[in-house]
Amino acid sequence: MIRVVMTALVLLAGTSALAQPAAQPLIIAHRGASGERPEHTRSAYELAIEQGADVIEPDLVLTRDGVFVSRHENEISGTTDVADRPEFAARRTTKVIDGVETTGWFTEDFTLAELKTLRARERLPQLRPRNVAFDGHDPILTFDEIVAIAREASARTGRTIAVAPELKHPTYFASIGLPMEDRFIAELKRLGLTGADAPILIQCFEVGPLERLSKRIDAPLAQLVNASGAPADRPEQSYADMITAEGLSRIADYAAWVAPEMTLVLPRGAEERSGAPSTLAADAHAAGLKVVVWTVRAENAFLPAEHRRGVDFAAHGDMPAYVRALAAAGVDGVFSDFPGLAREGLR
Repeated sequence: MIRVVMTALVLLAGTSALAQPAAQPLIIAHRGASGERPEHTRSAYELAIEQGADVIEPDLVLTRDGVFVSRHENEISGTTDVADRPEFAARRTTKVIDGVETTGWFTEDFTLAELKTLRARERLPQLRPRNVAFDGHDPILTFDEIVAIAREASARTGRTIAVAPELKHPTYFASIGLPMEDRFIAELKRLGLTGADAPILIQCFEVGPLERLSKRIDAPLAQLVNASGAPADRPEQSYADMITAEGLSRIADYAAWVAPEMTLVLPRGAEERSGAPSTLAADAHAAGLKVVVWTVRAENAFLPAEHRRGVDFAAHGDMPAYVRALAAAGVDGVFSDFPGLAREGLR
């Protein structure tokens, strides 16, 4: 009970909720409780909140008529039943998204009304076969609807549930005549989520969109950082350079958080065992940034060797112990598909 009250006080504070110091790392439900329900669905978000998540996370892409909907990617054959819908068969196509050729069905080729006829499916059925039982139950959600879920839960539980939307492929969407930023800011204004104390954390792997948003709204921003490569809009600027002391200082000019892939904080050696923590968390804190890592999952396939249990990659290892190790390394938040297990790791 004390933990719940403390979280509520942090999230309701007069300055930015997600910028406040907390006794424990925040638990951000990655696409909801997506380890136990198909991702980005009402059932996944509601289960995550029930399990004690502080924040729920939707990935955002656009429809043909310019509405933000929540899907892992704009290609939706792996997360919906679109491939089984004969009325949409002709819309299967091949596109190049951030330099990667992809074949399937894309949200930008559908209106919201059309997408609402589809139903969600488990994206990783071989790793999460129990989730398949929930296939076909839930429609695609809009950003609006996810904010409503968070607000309804906040009223019901007495603790503020924040949202952490990720803008997916903004440069690509701009290239096809669907620029995200003006639409997103208009949506945030309508929802009252532009202030420094708004219960929101806006993420992106690209740099330019966050830089521009920082000049137009006060809501907290998070720069996502991959373990390799470079942002799609800054191919000359590697992610490795972005987490040097100089790079972190530049991020702090426009963002409040840096969000690195978790092995950048707890590196893994040749045997896939975690070694000593890197200096990234301390360096980010020195630059004035909070640190949230992604994505902690319970399956052995995603855990370092010392936290695996058995040899079945789909079996669950000791995820709570891994969360404790990340907390000890100094992170301020974790994205997890299993918010209940993440909470267990912080007890």
